[in-house]
Amino acid sequence: MMQIIDLCPDNLEAIQQAATLLVEGFKEHWSTAWSDLDSALAEVQESFSTDRISRIAVDEAGVVLGWIGGIKQYDGNVWELHPLVVRSECRGQGIGKALVADLEEQVRECGGFTIWLGTDDEDNMTSLSGVNLYPNVFEHIARIKNLRSHPYEFYQKCGFVIVGVIPDANGLGKPDIYMAKSVRRNQ
Repeated sequence: MMQIIDLCPDNLEAIQQAATLLVEGFKEHWSTAWSDLDSALAEVQESFSTDRISRIAVDEAGVVLGWIGGIKQYDGNVWELHPLVVRSECRGQGIGKALVADLEEQVRECGGFTIWLGTDDEDNMTSLSGVNLYPNVFEHIARIKNLRSHPYEFYQKCGFVIVGVIPDANGLGKPDIYMAKSVRRNQ
């Protein structure tokens, strides 16, 4: 039985588990993000500020199965989904979708309208990587292909749409794909 709860600053065991998830989850594809436990712990600690949402999915024994965060922007009208990570052996079981749905509810309760996220492609995982996206960026977006299990398709299944790309954000041919979803409007 899984439940989603706040990640609290006094829950040291859950903090450690969430940080470990960041290191392990992002080294698989995004080697530059949270490459060590210290940077991951710093990220978890940042999630406790007043302009943040920090939620974890836990099993009946209190083991952290996944973590999601939200960052308030645009006076609370918009929230950035940052980060989302699910324990590797638990992926494909609906935990990520449940965490996203829970964040949507949290953002609605805070009066927000939109959630956005950036999902980098630093490893040639989509057809947007390794190419010059200029000058017809939107044509490239319209023809995007997932070459190697890039998470943008997961977010599409959660109702997010690609709203733009920052070409070369992470170096030549390494874009950041921006996605967003309304939490107020029917889509």
